[in-house]
Amino acid sequence: MSVADEEPALLGLAPVAPDRTVAYGPHPDQIVDVYEPRADDGGRAAARGPLVVLLHGGFWRAAYDRRHLSPLAAELAGRGMPVALAEYRRVGAGGGAPQTFDDVTAALGAARAALADTAADPALVLAGHSAGGHLALLAAARPGTPVTRVLAVAPVADLARAHELGLSDGAVAELLGAGPGLPERLAAADPVRHPPSGIPVTILHGTEDPEVPVDLSRRYAARHPGSTELRELPGVGHYAPVTPGSTGCHTLIRCVQRPCST
Repeated sequence: MSVADEEPALLGLAPVAPDRTVAYGPHPDQIVDVYEPRADDGGRAAARGPLVVLLHGGFWRAAYDRRHLSPLAAELAGRGMPVALAEYRRVGAGGGAPQTFDDVTAALGAARAALADTAADPALVLAGHSAGGHLALLAAARPGTPVTRVLAVAPVADLARAHELGLSDGAVAELLGAGPGLPERLAAADPVRHPPSGIPVTILHGTEDPEVPVDLSRRYAARHPGSTELRELPGVGHYAPVTPGSTGCHTLIRCVQRPCST
C-alpha cells in the first residue's frame, strides 16, 4: 500500500457498531463504545488479553470522530481483548484545553468500570493514534494514572515543535487557545516535557508519515529514553498502523497484546 493510499483505505472501511455505549458525562461526546471479547468466528469468547482503551486522532477537532477506529476496535475484540473506543469533547464542539484532557481521565474510569471484569489480566493498555497519541502520552505522565502501559501511534509527541511547524493549519493553537498565556499552556500540555509516571511507553511511527513527522516521536524518545521504546515503521505513513490487515497494524496488535520488547 502506498502512503497516498493509506487514508482512503482506512476511511473506506465500514464502521463497526459496538456492543454497547456507556456515557461518562452529560455532553453527547462524553461516551465510550464497548466491544466485548469475541472468538474468531464472531461469537463471544473468554478474554485473552488486557483491557484496551482506544483514543482516535483528527488533530483534536470535532470534524473527526471515533468511527474510523471502530474496525480496529472490532479487530482487537475479535482477538479476545475487551476494548473501549473513547470519544471526547473536541475543538469546535465544547472541547479544547482543559476539557479534552479531563475527558480522557473520565473515559478511562468509565472503561474500567464497564470492562474490567472481562479482562484476562489486570493490565490497562491505552492506545492512541495521532492527536489521540498525544492524549495517551499526557495520560501516561499523570501521577496515579490507572494505565499500565501506553501505545502511542504516530503521536503528536512534541507539542511545541508541532506548533512551530504549524501542523494541520495551526491545530495546536486551536487546541490550547491562542493569545496571552499560550507558552504556559503549551508547556503544561506538551508530553515531551512530562515523563511517563512509572509506566512503559511504546511509540509506533511510520518513517514516511506526512501528517505528523516521525521526528516528533524521535524527540520524545530522546527526552525519555528510560521509559520509551520507539519502533519506526520503514516506508509507512500516518494511517496504515491503525488499518486492520496492514503490516503496520499487525505490529500494533502484537504491541497491544504484550509489551513490544517481549
